[in-house]
Amino acid sequence: MLSVVENRPGNRAEIVHELRRLMAWGGVAEAHALPFGLPALDAHLPQGGLTCGALHEATPEAPSDLPAAFGFIVAIAATMLARMPPDAPVLFVTAPGALIGRPYGHGLNRFGLDPGRVILVEAADDRQALWAMEEALRSAAPAAVAGAVGKLDFRASQRLHFAALESARPLLLLRPPGMPSVAVTRWRIAAARASPDRFGLIAGSCWRVTLERCRNGRPGQWLVEFDHASHRFSLAAALADPAFSRAGSRKRGSENFSRGRKPRWRGDRARAG
Repeated sequence: MLSVVENRPGNRAEIVHELRRLMAWGGVAEAHALPFGLPALDAHLPQGGLTCGALHEATPEAPSDLPAAFGFIVAIAATMLARMPPDAPVLFVTAPGALIGRPYGHGLNRFGLDPGRVILVEAADDRQALWAMEEALRSAAPAAVAGAVGKLDFRASQRLHFAALESARPLLLLRPPGMPSVAVTRWRIAAARASPDRFGLIAGSCWRVTLERCRNGRPGQWLVEFDHASHRFSLAAALADPAFSRAGSRKRGSENFSRGRKPRWRGDRARAG
């Protein structure tokens, strides 16, 4: 069952107490690099994988790609937890409007992320979401921290990265594009058409993944699939070299879980107003 902690005015002490209770698992998460299991992709990353104890970001290529980018974050978090003790929790913090709706337990389970290991914190605003992620990292209580915010500045990203570094915990952050930060890796995610199985059914997710920034590594672009049965990444095709060649046209199947709602960035709403 998904544990949900809502941030209501006047109950911060109760929230902190409840989070400490939920995150108590008595384990130690060792700092290491998490490989995707894809040599063509892992070769672009320092130590051959995502470095724990660092800030990693994902941004949607377009507003309609927000669900796809969220799925990519969830798949990474599930892969991380699969290598940790079964009672190790992950803290997921959301700010209002950062996602389309609330994370769904059955949807998380499709990516191999047990909802019973997820502690969902719904913050009142972006500032409180950033505070909750930083405090969770400094406590070193959860095995990993993930979050979704609508606004992030350079100073806040520094605080989050240093908190992750000190606690040796990974921080996976979903945010809109166009914001400066000190993230070790930054991934731009777009939905893509998944390959059908032998029965003609879609059994996984597919993303067009662009590694835009990688400290001590190399950028690149790939078509990555994630099997919902084996919970493993696979490489559908290498699409670009580090120069980000974008020759030719492309068609993208949209993973649209918005039920008719088309998300827009805050700037779009401001211009529309």
